[in-house]
Amino acid sequence: QVQLVESGGGLVQPGGSLRLSCAASGITLDLYAVAWFRQTPGKERVGVACIHMSDGMTYYSGSAKGRFTISRDNAKNTVYLQMNSLKPDDTAVYYCAIGGAPVFYSGSYLSDDDYEYWGQGTQVTVSS
Repeated sequence: QVQLVESGGGLVQPGGSLRLSCAASGITLDLYAVAWFRQTPGKERVGVACIHMSDGMTYYSGSAKGRFTISRDNAKNTVYLQMNSLKPDDTAVYYCAIGGAPVFYSGSYLSDDDYEYWGQGTQVTVSS
């Protein structure tokens, strides 16, 4: 049974940083893409960043580029999202997701259409 567990969310002041973790079990991530999405109430889930576990290639949304860094530790079967210079607009529930062949074929790494496995989410709140 595949499980993804996100951690590291919390309350942070504007300009602060957080590091989210996504630990996977029941699956070896080496040949998959792992992405972070976020969602606020009443809005659609939006892709933030994605990483290829095999070669480390990364993709970022416009809002994340330059502030967020996605990284991987294949030995720990874990993906991280380092978030710096946080803004109130970054407030959301953050989810990690695993995608295989359909994600690679579509090339839509920040679209949630083809991701197969999802974590339960972790709340990030940016507020003074």
